Amino acid sequence: MTAFVIGQMQIQNRDWMAEYFARIPDLVAAHGGRFLVRGGNPSGLEGDLLIPDAAFILEFPDRESANDFWTSAEFQDLAELRRSGSRLNAILVDRLVE
Repeated sequence: MTAFVIGQMQIQNRDWMAEYFARIPDLVAAHGGRFLVRGGNPSGLEGDLLIPDAAFILEFPDRESANDFWTSAEFQDLAELRRSGSRLNAILVDRLVE
């Protein structure tokens, strides 16, 4: 079943971004995933949560692929780079089955 990683990011500095975004698309693809949203120009519709500076949605063929991506050594190296200038909240969800 298709799974999605949904993230909201607060950016403190952009020093990490060029290297991160040069490498992340190929790594996502290597795990069977693809970006559906990257950046996303977030704006608030309802609620009191802080609006993120950027948002993303990744689609994977299944939860196992998404988890393999997220826990991979290659991604964890990039995540450490990302953490040098941002904070991220991310969740993993399954596709709606109709």
